[in-house]
Amino acid sequence: MSDDVLSKTAETAALYFKDVSGEKPYELWKSFDRGMARDLSMFITGQMYAREVLPHPVRQMVAVATLTVLEKTDELELHLQAAINVGCKPRELAEVIFQTAVYGGVPAMNQGLKVLRKVLDDQGLWPLTDAG
Repeated sequence: MSDDVLSKTAETAALYFKDVSGEKPYELWKSFDRGMARDLSMFITGQMYAREVLPHPVRQMVAVATLTVLEKTDELELHLQAAINVGCKPRELAEVIFQTAVYGGVPAMNQGLKVLRKVLDDQGLWPLTDAG
C-alpha cells in the first residue's frame, strides 16, 4: 500500500472514530489476523471512506440507513457515533431512520431509533431539544 493510502486511513479513522465507544471492527479483526485487519482497514477506511465523491456526513447517513434496514445494531451504534463525529445532527439522523420505514419496515425503524436514542443519551444529547 502506498504512503498516501496509509495517511488517508489514519486521517479518516481519526475523523470517524475518535471517542467512539465499544469495540471497533479493526480491533476485532486484528485479534484474529493482523494482516487481514490491516488490509480491510486500508480498503474500507483508507480508500472507500476517504473518497471525496460524497461528503462525510452524507456517507455516514447512507451507512446509518443501510444498517438500520439490515438491523445490524452493533454496527449501527458505531456508525451513529461516527455520524455525529463528522457533523450529522441528531434530528438529521432520526429523519434518516424514519425514512427507512418505507424500505425496511417499521420494526427496523423502531430498532434504529432505539439505538440512536442510546447513542444520544450516552453523549448527553438526549432528550432532543427543539434546536437538536
